[in-house]
Amino acid sequence: MTKERLYLYDTTLRDGQQTQGVQFSTPEKAQIAAVLDGLGIDYVEGGWPGANPTDSEFFETKPKMAATFTAFGMTKRAGMSAENDDVLAAVMNADTPAVCLVGKTHDFHVDTALGITLEENTANISKTMEYLVSKGRETLFDAEHFFDGYKSNPDYALETVLAAYAAGARWIVLCDTNGGALPRDVYETTKAVIAAGIPGTHLGIHTHNDTEHAVANSLAAVDAGARHIQGTLNGLGERCGNANLTTLIPTLLLKEPYASKYEIGVSLEALQGLTRASRLLDDILNRVPMKQAAYVGASAFAHKAGLHASAILKDPSTYEHVDPSVIGNERIIPMSNQAGQSNLRKRLSDAGLRVEKGDPALGRILNRIKDREAEGYSYDTAQASFEVLARQELGMAESFFDVERYRVISERRRNARGHLVVESEAVVTVQLPSGRKMTSYFKNEDATEMNDEGPVNALWQALRQDLGPYQDIINDVRLVDFKVRITNGGTEAVTRVIIDFEDETGRRWATVGVSANIVDASFEALLEALNWKLLRDGAVRAA
Repeated sequence: MTKERLYLYDTTLRDGQQTQGVQFSTPEKAQIAAVLDGLGIDYVEGGWPGANPTDSEFFETKPKMAATFTAFGMTKRAGMSAENDDVLAAVMNADTPAVCLVGKTHDFHVDTALGITLEENTANISKTMEYLVSKGRETLFDAEHFFDGYKSNPDYALETVLAAYAAGARWIVLCDTNGGALPRDVYETTKAVIAAGIPGTHLGIHTHNDTEHAVANSLAAVDAGARHIQGTLNGLGERCGNANLTTLIPTLLLKEPYASKYEIGVSLEALQGLTRASRLLDDILNRVPMKQAAYVGASAFAHKAGLHASAILKDPSTYEHVDPSVIGNERIIPMSNQAGQSNLRKRLSDAGLRVEKGDPALGRILNRIKDREAEGYSYDTAQASFEVLARQELGMAESFFDVERYRVISERRRNARGHLVVESEAVVTVQLPSGRKMTSYFKNEDATEMNDEGPVNALWQALRQDLGPYQDIINDVRLVDFKVRITNGGTEAVTRVIIDFEDETGRRWATVGVSANIVDASFEALLEALNWKLLRDGAVRAA
């Protein structure tokens, strides 16, 4: 059976940039565009030329890609021709092969926002599409507020999109701009648009996630006949975000009836890079990846209950809807005091440690985990700390170095210019097989504000500055997240610190430290992270 083609349109660099707190630089835009192109996305929308310096600069660089590079803008304004509209001119001057323009389709917005007649608005849409087509551009019309407009005045909403299609627009994209539509609304309205004369092969969907239905609404439009889907990586977007392509792409490739009926530009081979692409975007944004994200989240294939883990050992499909490796993700069996030997053996196996069922070491490891968790430790997410603990009980944990002492100082003062600054310094004394080594870190800048990175960073920089024969292995380790929790209140408060790390291969791991002193708890987690890295990368104890 011949599959129908679905086209994916990414608007991360434009609509995604409207997310609160998100602002891409030009190099970051280029990096994200390259990742999207590598996945096999059909259209990559670069932004709105002329709207801001970054977008204008990005279009000037003209990134090379197999995807259709697209500029975004709006239809011409009333009272001027398309040829003389300077806002439209900036979009056209970007010289992209495709142009996507937004226009009003809800009569309320035409009256209230534009203050023109419905007839004028329809004429603006039609003349703008004709102009773009005459210039040889592939033209997309984003029908803004279409679903609300269709409810309010279906005849006029249809009039606007039919005018755009008749004028030569390649794609008519129905937009749920406010994000309030539900799947049944989207399905029935999309069907009505097709029945009115716009074939599904020219119809697209653009949804927002204000009711947590953006993905469902996109699929509903496909079910109704639309063949073009717009979305963003990780669901970035204004307010609650846009349709999440990291959810839509694997759903279309792996789930029925979509996998059998449709073909998309993303191959099964490219799909294995989806998790990495998702986390790269979060890394660029300096955001912690959402662990519960479908398909690509760190917890998407985590099995904590002993009953689940036992079944997973026999057949992963008992508690997994897809194989995590297909998306470039991995299965995790967290360790906690709820765990049984099934969880433990599976987690040990994932770490490359084979322990036979009934081995006394399993009981020792479980008992130690339960004792440590009673003290405030948590191994649920700190997988690397669990592995180090297990190796210790199994006699497989090499001692690479010892820390004899550390000292950290933070000072709040006024500098010579009278500016209030905070500075931290640290000294760490390490005993290596070759002898004692002392390293220090002090960020001594002529600061103009309180921009100190803190005592934990100072300790981290001092600790990793020079570990002698192990330095090449740890050079690429960096901190990506830092979480603190007080596990007891009052004068007996205990602080738990969990730190996430990453190396240049994209591998991530987490360690836990516990102490009444937050700095000491942090230092314990830092030490364990380096020990895990050395163990995992096959370091040999120096003579």
